[in-house]
Amino acid sequence: MTPQAYSAIVKRNSPKSKSAVNCLSAFLIGGGICVVGQGILEIWRVLGLQEETAKTMTSVSLIFLGVLMTFLGVYDKLAKHAGAGTLVPITGFANAMSAAALEFKTEGWITGLGAKMFIIAGPVIVYGTAAATLCGVIFWVLHLFGITLF
Repeated sequence: MTPQAYSAIVKRNSPKSKSAVNCLSAFLIGGGICVVGQGILEIWRVLGLQEETAKTMTSVSLIFLGVLMTFLGVYDKLAKHAGAGTLVPITGFANAMSAAALEFKTEGWITGLGAKMFIIAGPVIVYGTAAATLCGVIFWVLHLFGITLF
């Protein structure tokens, strides 16, 4: 079989791409998650919290909702339709950590839940810390030469 014949078979049997629909779905559901976050922020403000405290409580609330939705099996169903739209940073990260923990909870609290929770979060924490350290060193060196960026 020639490479051209093989490519024709693959093209004929491959599912058609729904990129436009997938992008729209990701945009709408991801945007919906952001709207919920904004609503939570407004609720915390109405309850009288100061701006910084309200923002912190919004983050905590979104993490809690992401973990709760993962535990109830709702987040996976939502992600099936939204794709990348559910990777909105804070809820997606909460889902990634809690899903790994739930998957391995049968192995025990330490070797299962405790250890496996950081399978996905570990590299993010390591490389995030390394990047922050590198940026800090660069800013410090620039500051030694009298250059201030912020």
